[in-house]
Amino acid sequence: MTPVTLKTFLNPRYWYAWPVLGLMLFMSWMPTRLLWILGSSLGSFFALFPNRSRRFAERNIELCFPDMKADDRRNMIRRYFRLSGFASLSLSVAWFAPIWRVNKLVAVRGQENLDAPRASGRNIILLAPHFISLDIGGMRAGYDKNLVCMYRKARDPLLEYLFQRRTRTGAILVDRLANLKALIRYIREGRPFYYLPDQDMGERASVFVPFFGIPAATVTALSRIAATTNAAVVPCVSSILPGGTGFEVRFYPAFENFPTADPIADARFMNNWIEQRVREMPDQYMWSYRRFKTRPNNEPQLYPDK
Repeated sequence: MTPVTLKTFLNPRYWYAWPVLGLMLFMSWMPTRLLWILGSSLGSFFALFPNRSRRFAERNIELCFPDMKADDRRNMIRRYFRLSGFASLSLSVAWFAPIWRVNKLVAVRGQENLDAPRASGRNIILLAPHFISLDIGGMRAGYDKNLVCMYRKARDPLLEYLFQRRTRTGAILVDRLANLKALIRYIREGRPFYYLPDQDMGERASVFVPFFGIPAATVTALSRIAATTNAAVVPCVSSILPGGTGFEVRFYPAFENFPTADPIADARFMNNWIEQRVREMPDQYMWSYRRFKTRPNNEPQLYPDK
C-alpha cells in the first residue's frame, strides 16, 4: 500500500478534496442525534429517485424475500435507505473522530467469544458480513487489536486517502489483488483478519452455493486461510441501534469443527450462517450491490440492464 497524505491535495488538480475533508471533519464532531436526522433524511431523499442502488436493492429483496408483500418490501426499502444514509455520514466518525468517541458510540458484545480462542493460542479470522455499519464496527473491533484487512485500491486519491484512514488504529491494509503471502504472514503474527466474505468475485474464484435459496458465487478462501493459519473463525456483526442512538459490534462463538475437508460444504455453512443474521435485521444488510451477478451455467442475469 502506497500511503496518500494531505500533501497530495496541495496539487491544484486535487483541490476538490479539501471541502470534502473539511465537511467530514466537521461531521465527525456532530452529535449522534443530528447525524441521524441528517443521514436518515438524506437516505430517504435519495431513495425517492430511480438509481442503480435502489434498483439493485429492490431486486435483491424481491429475490431473497419472494413471499413478502409488495407494501412490506417498499417499507423495507425505505428503512434500508434511511439507515444507509446514517451509516454513510457516520463514516466521518469512523475515519476522523477521536478513538474515544468511536469507543463511546459503538458498544461491544460477546467479547468472551473473541478472547476464548485467543487464550488457547489460536489465530483469529473475524467473519464480517456486509452489514451497512461494518466500517465503524470494524474500527471498534480493531481498536488495540491491530487488524489486517483486505481492500481494493482506489484510483481516486481522495477515496484512497479515506480508505487508508482505517489504519489509524494500527490496522494494516492488504490489496485484495495482491499475493496472499503477506496476509498469511500477518495472521500468523497474531493479527486478527477482518474478512468480508459475501462478495461476488466471479465464477473462476468461486463455487455456487445457496444464499436465500439462490445459487450465489461464493469464495472458498475462508476455509483455506483458516486451515493455513490455524485460525478460529469468529463471526463479527455490526449493527445500528434503534433511532440511530449508536452502534453495536457483536462477536459470536467461533465456528466449531471449521474448516472441514470440504470447502464447498464450508461455503454453504458460511452462507447459511450469514443468511440467518440477515433475517434478524434485514433492513441493515447491504442490498444495493449485485450479490447474484455471476450466474452458473450461463443462466440469465437476475438484474435489470439499466
